[in-house]
Amino acid sequence: MDDPTLTVLALLALAALAAGYVDAVVGGGGLLQLPALLVALPGAAPVQILATNKIAAFCGTSAAAATYYRRIRPDPRTFGPMMACAFVGAVGGAAVASQIPRSAFEPIVLVVLVVLGTYVVFQPTIGEETLLRFSGGRHLAAAMAIGTVIGFYDGALGPGTGTFFVFALVGLLGYDFLEASAKTRLANWATNLGALALFIPTGAVLWKVGLLMGVSNLLGGYLGARSAVARGATFVRVFFVLVVGAFAVRIGGGIVGLW
Repeated sequence: MDDPTLTVLALLALAALAAGYVDAVVGGGGLLQLPALLVALPGAAPVQILATNKIAAFCGTSAAAATYYRRIRPDPRTFGPMMACAFVGAVGGAAVASQIPRSAFEPIVLVVLVVLGTYVVFQPTIGEETLLRFSGGRHLAAAMAIGTVIGFYDGALGPGTGTFFVFALVGLLGYDFLEASAKTRLANWATNLGALALFIPTGAVLWKVGLLMGVSNLLGGYLGARSAVARGATFVRVFFVLVVGAFAVRIGGGIVGLW
């Protein structure tokens, strides 16, 4: 594969900045970043694209997770086990990443995004405050199941992972959007680390591109996390609906051949 030009690198850095911001607020930055890599690096193998995307995303989730943790102080009794399960799930997903075609995921992701967005729009009070639906062992088991399933998806493909985490924590467990975003960033950090544990030893990462995008993603993640914390759950909820709608249009348009 030829080295990308300075113009291509600059556009990838810009995409990573935007992806880091979106990812820090509601998740789903990979739906901006991964397509940018696919377009900009047509000669790269799919596993190289996935691995390079993970390096950039790992930088962004590191900044966002640290910011959320300092300011929100989420309960480690929930996010700790969820992170561990997300890590294991991501390792398993990364192990099969090269065997699963992207086209097999897109229709499923589109349906899920439409369902999530519709549900949030027609449930105006969801995510305004934390009203946990389970307690004790049931709550922990649900959080660990969420971490494992979404972690596997993130290791195998990835786009929309943060969005799925946020919705699962809000819709299934009963957290408010801000608390859910904080826990999501910690779990997403673990999934990125799990995937990289497999990708790095295989030499799949394009380091020059990945580290450049990583710096931009880190800055975007920091800015996004600060925006979410400062503006609260309502801002995150509105941002969630807008992002889900935009992603549904992009994926749906791709499936029917509009672009």
